Amino acid sequence: MTKPAFAALLCIGLSAAAAPALAQEQAAPAQEPAASTAAPAPTPAQPSTEAPAGKMTQEQIAAFNQAVADFTAGQQLQQAANNAGAIAKYEGALPAIRTAVKVQPNNMDYVSFLANTLYADAAAQAAVQNFDAVISLYQEALPQWRKIVAAKPADANSRNILAGMLVQLGNKSLSGQDKATANGYHKEATELARKSATAAPTDAVSKNLLLSALIGLSQTSEDKAVRDEAVTMGKTMMADGTIDAVNKPSIEIMTGTAS
Repeated sequence: MTKPAFAALLCIGLSAAAAPALAQEQAAPAQEPAASTAAPAPTPAQPSTEAPAGKMTQEQIAAFNQAVADFTAGQQLQQAANNAGAIAKYEGALPAIRTAVKVQPNNMDYVSFLANTLYADAAAQAAVQNFDAVISLYQEALPQWRKIVAAKPADANSRNILAGMLVQLGNKSLSGQDKATANGYHKEATELARKSATAAPTDAVSKNLLLSALIGLSQTSEDKAVRDEAVTMGKTMMADGTIDAVNKPSIEIMTGTAS
């Protein structure tokens, strides 16, 4: 089994509005508090550092707001190809974002922020060839991306990101000879990618994502129909030039056309 091609699947963009607005700090006198999705900081009459369930403390809010700034800085560094610098910013931001999600697990702004930060960190880690970190980040990100896809079933971008991570995790499990785990990942990825490919039949990204999932599933399933579908789809995409460099070698092997 070849090393997972992380770079190819990490080309899928982050979902919109990755970083939520800053959490609300205590307003200065004579000012209206800014609108925010976060719980307000405790008032001076409630100085305790412990907050009721579902509300963040002042310290947690301050840390979260710093995490928003760090994420933004990480994005800028990543766009400038400074992946090491981006990783440092993302890793610094993650503890506060994890805390926000722990306190408010149903706040989709926070869930999306955590999901996107983990995904961006994974992309930067892949760029510096730290693939063990990529796998770990993907594993942590899965529950968050599943929540996003469940909340927004029509969002093809989020669905494709989730499917792409599942393919990579499946490939990693398969390389370790854990076919049962790999099968679960690839099966879920196939179902998600098929929805995207069906909704956008001319979209090469969605088609290649489905093909990647089918190739993986064919290596963990005894169902001949899965392999046949992968081969048929691969042949068609090779003929029309839409197959990508990651999938082409596998299809060549499966069809006996490898040089």
